[in-house]
Amino acid sequence: MCGIVGFTNSITNADDVLGKMMDRIKHRGPDSEGKYIDDNIAMGFRRLSIIDLSDVGSQPIFNEDRTLVLTFNGEIYNFKELREQLVRAGHQFYTATDSEVLIHGYEEWGESLLDKLRGMFAFVIYNTVTGELFGARDFFGIKPFYYAEMGGTFMWGSEIKSFLDHPAFKKELNTDVLETYLTFQYSPTEDTFFKGVRKLPAAHCFTYKDGKLKVRRYWEVKFNADNSPDLEEWVQRISDTFKNSVDAHKFADVEVGSFLSSGVDSSYVAAVADVDKTFTVGFGEDEKYNEIGYAKEFSKYIGKANYSKVITPEEYWDNLKKIQYHMDEPLADPAAIALFFVCGLASEQVKAVLSGEGADEIFGGYNIYHNPDDMAGYFKLPRALRKGVGAVAEKLPHKHGVNYLIRGSKDLDERFIGNAYIFSEKERKEILRIKTNAPDAMAITKPFYDKVRDQDQVTQMQYLDLHLWMTGDILLKADKMSMAHSLELRVPFLDRRVMELAQQIPKKYRVNKENTKYAMRIAALKACPPQTANKKKLGFPVPTRVWLREEKYYNIVKNSFTSPVAEKFFNTKALVELLDAHREEKYDYSRKIWTVFTFLIWYDVYFGEGLKN
Repeated sequence: MCGIVGFTNSITNADDVLGKMMDRIKHRGPDSEGKYIDDNIAMGFRRLSIIDLSDVGSQPIFNEDRTLVLTFNGEIYNFKELREQLVRAGHQFYTATDSEVLIHGYEEWGESLLDKLRGMFAFVIYNTVTGELFGARDFFGIKPFYYAEMGGTFMWGSEIKSFLDHPAFKKELNTDVLETYLTFQYSPTEDTFFKGVRKLPAAHCFTYKDGKLKVRRYWEVKFNADNSPDLEEWVQRISDTFKNSVDAHKFADVEVGSFLSSGVDSSYVAAVADVDKTFTVGFGEDEKYNEIGYAKEFSKYIGKANYSKVITPEEYWDNLKKIQYHMDEPLADPAAIALFFVCGLASEQVKAVLSGEGADEIFGGYNIYHNPDDMAGYFKLPRALRKGVGAVAEKLPHKHGVNYLIRGSKDLDERFIGNAYIFSEKERKEILRIKTNAPDAMAITKPFYDKVRDQDQVTQMQYLDLHLWMTGDILLKADKMSMAHSLELRVPFLDRRVMELAQQIPKKYRVNKENTKYAMRIAALKACPPQTANKKKLGFPVPTRVWLREEKYYNIVKNSFTSPVAEKFFNTKALVELLDAHREEKYDYSRKIWTVFTFLIWYDVYFGEGLKN
């Protein structure tokens, strides 16, 4: 695990600029650094040593005749198998790292290398003879990859903040992304909050040569239910495949731990992994926000040590600016802050952890996936009638029964844009003072829905979450919060082999009236007690709703909502009305409030005084 950065086109002080860019991401790799600079390119690397801890394992890495140069962030879990094939083909290896497999694999197989990989990765290979760059991002987007073309320079890196030190980089806010963020709570497209900076999408690769960039998809999730196996066989396949993935993800030359909450995903990981240490955080004494008691009980059940921390409100709020700095872009998921603290806790004991991200998206774990079945009866009513009822309901205060009627008036692609739906198009126009050219939510989700129109609605929802919510929220915070503490986070559910199994499981074994993640939960029973395997999905509960009604934190947010920066972007009167209505317990507006507040914190960090501090 590490951080990478680089740029094309020679500048007189390339070594100095590259050094500053690398220093920005030192937290990603505090163990060592490496550079490659010639007349056409500069490539930098910060190392967090996990496999082959010797200096020989540092990057950049070269092929035999030094015509190819590699910098790489991630882990290749099948590198030993690939290495054997490459040695038989005549390649000479100089290290024991997984990194070297990439450069010899590219030399041997070209871009087809990607079809053979199992792992998480973002890498660049430079051909010193042809001047061509080739790069790729892993299947799910576990590892980040940003790029920009500015001033005749192509620059790339693991984090946007490293671009700030390049003389060709022009820092400018992308207000279109601000508007879409208000709906999604993260930036859902390839564009970022920095104008001109883009994300390489998951499962995509690129070539760059002579100023021309070509990006293409190299892998695709393809749901195709296989109805021939019965439930028992599916459960066994899940159990075997997941055990294989966990074993692969455990491989390291350093100690590996595991995160643990009260949910089935992290519990299943911890039980199968058989690591010595688990890590848990919580808030206060309310069991609704504190899973430490369960985690200690489960750790005792599997015979492992549990390390825990209670996060105080003061710690949570005091670290918001630091967290948004590490995030690069605003992310309004309150759980990101909790993840920041559990990563800090784990980093005191281990250099790598296993975590349960991805299980909900691939096995069908979110409670909202019950929605199509729950509403099936209502959808038998004539569409025109449902639309009429929904139009009336839109004008009423949005409470549970009213929201049901509103959802029932909409087709799936109108009512579901992913796990977060914060401000509607109408609402965001009302609170924004600025004019943008932002696409509406359906324009963003349509390309994904179009690929699965022939699937059932639950599968369509999963597919959308796999490509938007998981990459834009879940995996963004997993990478940035772990790397902030120089901790490698590994996600065994997000393994190519696990996904290729899960996409064949019939919907009735993913989501049914009995439960979500139905077959996976039964598989988890082989390693976990029933109360764990069947536990209802909770997420990572954070008491922001409660805090925003306390005078201290209400005033912090109100000061932010009435600041000159807020005036620049928002109708501040409308923001304060939201805040007051929430404080008076008229409605729960905590997610809307947190989304705007998070942006304002992030903006101060990157465009105000925060970066200087």
